Amino acid sequence: QLQFVESGGGLVQPGGSLRLSCAASGFTFDYYAIGWFRQAPGKEREGVSCISRGGGNTNYADSVKGRFTISRDNAKNTVYLQMNSLKPEDTGVYYCAGRQDIFTTVQVMCSNPDWFGSWGRGTQVTVSS
Repeated sequence: QLQFVESGGGLVQPGGSLRLSCAASGFTFDYYAIGWFRQAPGKEREGVSCISRGGGNTNYADSVKGRFTISRDNAKNTVYLQMNSLKPEDTGVYYCAGRQDIFTTVQVMCSNPDWFGSWGRGTQVTVSS
């Protein structure tokens, strides 16, 4: 059973940084693409960034390009999201999830959160002065 535990969220001022971690278990980690998604109050869950099984392909939402960096350590079954130059509109609960799919690009996966079946509890990110 796929399990994800997100951590690293918190309260940060605009312009600040956070590093989120996603610890995965219950499956063969390097068989799965992993995505970070977020949900703001009153809004639908949206894709933030996704990374392929080997880490060679990544995708970012336009709103975070140049500010966020996704990476993975398959030896540790962990995916990271480094978030810099944070803005108030980055506020939300951040989730990670995995998908085993060798036919679909990470760009398409990131646009379809409903394709991911197992979700962690998320970690809250609040950007506010």
